[in-house]
Amino acid sequence: MQAMKSSGRVSRKASPRGLVFDIKRFAVHDGPGIRTTVFLKGCPLHCLWCHNPEGIDGGLEIITRSSRCRRCYACVSACPRHALTSGPDNGPVVVDRAKCDLCGRCADVCMSEAVSIVGRRLSVDEVVAEVERDRIFYEQSDGGATLSGGEPARQAAFSEALLGELKARGIQTALDTSGLAPWPVLERLAARSDLVLYDLKIMDDIRHRKYAGASNDLILENLRRLAANGTPVFVRIPLETGVNDDEANIRATIDFLKPLPAVRRVDLLAYHKGGREKSRNLGKESRFDIFEPPSAARMEEIRQAFADAGFKVKIGG
Repeated sequence: MQAMKSSGRVSRKASPRGLVFDIKRFAVHDGPGIRTTVFLKGCPLHCLWCHNPEGIDGGLEIITRSSRCRRCYACVSACPRHALTSGPDNGPVVVDRAKCDLCGRCADVCMSEAVSIVGRRLSVDEVVAEVERDRIFYEQSDGGATLSGGEPARQAAFSEALLGELKARGIQTALDTSGLAPWPVLERLAARSDLVLYDLKIMDDIRHRKYAGASNDLILENLRRLAANGTPVFVRIPLETGVNDDEANIRATIDFLKPLPAVRRVDLLAYHKGGREKSRNLGKESRFDIFEPPSAARMEEIRQAFADAGFKVKIGG
């Protein structure tokens, strides 16, 4: 895909700042080619299987990783609110999140990153500078930058400015979205993207509310609107056994997507348990459930069903 031309670069004077929780270089599952993926905090959904739980809340958070703790307790001494203590029997550090004000002094003194603050407020220029480091790889692989989350539309002004600046520099852009956003916002972000990666989880609204925490009405309507605009779309379907891998949901998904010619590809993403450990480290374990991925045989059956319906389909991103 060719990067669209822009009439000019984003004004530095009005450039907003965004709350970023990760910038992943050499990403190969977030769109074509080699990419840099920028993850923004804040999401309107609360999927019980979320593999990026640190992206749900829209503010800074403290995270601990007990396996990295060297029991030096420098963080305990550094905390002005006495929110950190040594664990039982001189174990890994423990955080009282009710006392923590996210000042970050604990993270500043922790050399092993056993305690850290999730989220950095970055300018458009700072993020672009990070993305620019790997321009040669984008050019050689037909890759680029992907804006993900969380949900980029939650930080609409920053996302719009960042996508616009990247396109002005000739870097291909992709927007990874849940689709749960006001249409005018999503329309503006899509207009600055060469590709939209669109998450489609469950077709039945009642089940979607149960497992993802919100109705899918707007999600489905926005996908129809994107398709009508001709925006190239890759639909990404996270699959969990007993949640959305059944024949009824797969058939309903195929029937919904078939009239949408802008959908260029369907990616089937098997559930993985990596988010469970992160939710535990964030003190949010009770907010998520444990699921099982479909078997390899079931993933192949689902892939074949989409292929038989005429879709280009891939297992994995």
